[in-house]
Amino acid sequence: MSESVKSFYDDLAADYHSIYADWESAIKRQASALDRLIRGAAAHASVVLDCSCGIGTQAIGLAQRGYEVFASDLSPKAVARAESEAAKRALNMRFAVADVRELEGAFDQPFDVVISCDNTLPHLLTDEDLTLALRNIRRVLTAKGLFVASIRDYDRLLAEKPSIVPLNPGGTHEEEVIVFQIWDWSQGSDTYLLRLFIMSQAASEWRVQEIRTRYRALRRSELTAALEAAGFAEIAWHKPEQSGYFQPIVTARA
Repeated sequence: MSESVKSFYDDLAADYHSIYADWESAIKRQASALDRLIRGAAAHASVVLDCSCGIGTQAIGLAQRGYEVFASDLSPKAVARAESEAAKRALNMRFAVADVRELEGAFDQPFDVVISCDNTLPHLLTDEDLTLALRNIRRVLTAKGLFVASIRDYDRLLAEKPSIVPLNPGGTHEEEVIVFQIWDWSQGSDTYLLRLFIMSQAASEWRVQEIRTRYRALRRSELTAALEAAGFAEIAWHKPEQSGYFQPIVTARA
C-alpha cells in the first residue's frame, strides 16, 4: 500500500470532514484562533496564502472573516474539494495545485501571511526537504511577512509514543462514521507510519477504509532551527492554552 503524501490526501479528500465531529464548527473555531494570532502579529495583513490547504478547513474560515485568501495543496483531489466547498459558501478564493517545496510558480504575487496548519510540515522527512519548503514559503512572503504553522506536540508525543489515536470515537453529528489512527513507530528514527481507518455504516454493514502516510516527529527545537536556516526571524511558539488553537503554533517573520 502506498505511503505517498499525495495519494494519502487524494484518497482522504472525500471523507476528510469525518475526522471532525463537527467540521463546520471546527472551521469557525480554528479561524477565530488564527485570526486573533494574525491580528496580534500583523494588524494590517489582508492577503493570506494557505500553502497546505487540504479541503479548506483553515482557508475557508479565514475567507469568511474577510481575508483575501489563496490556497494550494499537493493533492489535486483535496484542492478540488476545497474549491467546491468555497463555491458552496459563495467565497471568492483562488486555488492551485502546488508542492510546498515549489510555491513560487503557484501564484503571481506576494502574501502578507502564509499558513501551513494541521501538521503538514512533518510530512517532510528530511532536513533538506524541510529547509527547501521553508525557503520557498519565505520567498512568497512580503518583506517582514508572517508565517504561521501548526504541528502536533511531538515533544510530548515522543515521550509517550502512542500506538492508537482516536479522532471522533463517537462518530460525527451527521453520519455514522468513526475515524481512528494507528501509529507504527520506526526503530532508529523519529518517524512513524500513520494508518488512518475510516469506518462508515451503509445499511446494516460497515465499510472500512485504510490509508497510510509517513510522518517525522518534528520537535519544536528542530523546526525552530529549520526556520532559522531558511532565513526567518522573530520565531515564537504559542501553546494551545495561549492561542486557543488545538495544536502548538509557531510564527516567524520573513
